[in-house]
Order: sequence, then structure tokens, then C-alpha cells
Amino acid sequence: MSVNVRQVVGPEDAAGRNTKALREGFLIEGLFSKGNVNLTYSHLDRMIVGGIVPVGEDLVIDQVKETGTSHFLERREAAILNIGGKGMVTVGGADYPLGFQDALYAGMGQGRLSFRSDEPENPAEFYLLSAPAHRACPTVLITLEMARKVRMGSAEEANARTINQYVHPDVCESCQLLVGLTIFEPGSVWNTMPAHVHDRRMEVYLYFGMEEATRVFHFMGEPHETRHLVLKSHDAVLSPGWSIHSGAGTGRYSFIWAMAGDNMSFTDMDKVPMEGLR
Repeated sequence: MSVNVRQVVGPEDAAGRNTKALREGFLIEGLFSKGNVNLTYSHLDRMIVGGIVPVGEDLVIDQVKETGTSHFLERREAAILNIGGKGMVTVGGADYPLGFQDALYAGMGQGRLSFRSDEPENPAEFYLLSAPAHRACPTVLITLEMARKVRMGSAEEANARTINQYVHPDVCESCQLLVGLTIFEPGSVWNTMPAHVHDRRMEVYLYFGMEEATRVFHFMGEPHETRHLVLKSHDAVLSPGWSIHSGAGTGRYSFIWAMAGDNMSFTDMDKVPMEGLR
């Protein structure tokens, strides 16, 4: 298991960074490698972002030194979404099968997490999000069909999309995590535009489902001081509360979003008018 620790980057610092320094501060690459557990511990609301790809023996997350607790879920909750082949997650003494785009919410105090793939030649790719928790919520398996569907945008604006809310108060009880998957209609490439910020919560995006040559231009920074990062499939990007988080792809893509912070209101955001962007 490898754990990368990211300190918080402030808006003044971000505005003065070059491309290399911006990528070092906000981009998470190489999360998904066969046979490994790769975690990034961000000091943005203590969010942990992980990629787990079992190809032989089970991979386990139990004790993570960086959390300072005896067990990973001792004071944390977690959401796991599978973006690869079929697999199984074991937690709290129960097995949960996860197909492509199925998710699992694991509540605080459920013990160690164990991951395996049904077919090592077509391994599961488990994407993990974990935030601190102050109460235990039930562990729940959530399929794509069970997710709450919110259709937004239009073909004319190149942003027709369906927001699939997995870990959301209308679907699954959680302490502070909100997690979902946005899927675009053919020909639509813009996400989260017009832009917004939400200083009460941080967010992290994982882009995937892209062809090898496809790239997403992810826009970030304060509304009046924007920057961008160029991302490939399976790249994740951290978004502080002060930053916009929007993007446009050169081809089709999907992305998983996750939030943690002060409240559970998905619509709690401060919209940025187009004339306010610089």
C-alpha cells in the first residue's frame, strides 16, 4: 500500500504556480495500478482518495498510519465505486458484489475492507473516497439503477448529462460524504458550466471512460483568476472550496464527483456568472 499526503494549497499560492506546480498540488495520477492499493490523503477536509486493482490475492485496507487510528474505518466512512470488471468488497463480515458502475457505502466502525476481482484478466477497478465520520451509518450496496437520476443541460449547450447520485440523502444515509457519477449524452463535452464554488465543502473529480488520446481540460482557480489542467482517463483532481471545478473534453468521458464538508445539501453552491470568469 502506498499513501501520498497532500497539504492544502491556498488561492494566492495557486495563482502564482506554473503548470508543473499546479499539477503537483491538485492532480492525482497513477491511482489505478494492478495488484496495488494507492491512497492519497488530502488535508482538504481530510478526504482520502484511493484506487484498488486486485489481480490475484485479495487486497486489504485495514490500518493506515496516516489516519492515526487503529483501523481505517474506526473514525471514517467510505464510498467505493467500481469502474472496471466485476469484483467483490468484503466489509463488516459481509460480501458485496460490485459490477461496473456499482457502488458501496461502508459506515464508520465496519472494520477492514477487502477487495478482489472475479476475473484477474479483467480486474475490478475500485475507486475509494473516505472522509472522517462522527456517527455510524448502515453499509449499503447501490447499483447504477438505484442511484437518483437528475438530468441537466442540453445538446445545444453541449452539456446534456445525467447526474447519478449514489451517496445522497435521498438514496443512502451518510455522515458527510456525497458521491455520484455524471454521464454525458453523445456530443456533449462540458461539465459544471456555468461554474460555481462552495466554500462549505471540498470536492474531488475522477475522470474516466475516455479513449487513450482523449483529454479533459479541467478549469480551476478563483473565478477571477482561473487556471486549467489537462487530464487523461483515470486522473483525479482535488478542488478546494474556493475553486471552480469545470471541464471540457476532446471526446466522450464520464466523471465521479465526491464532496465532504459542513453540510449534506447538494444544491448548496455559489453560482458564478459568466461575466465573472477571468
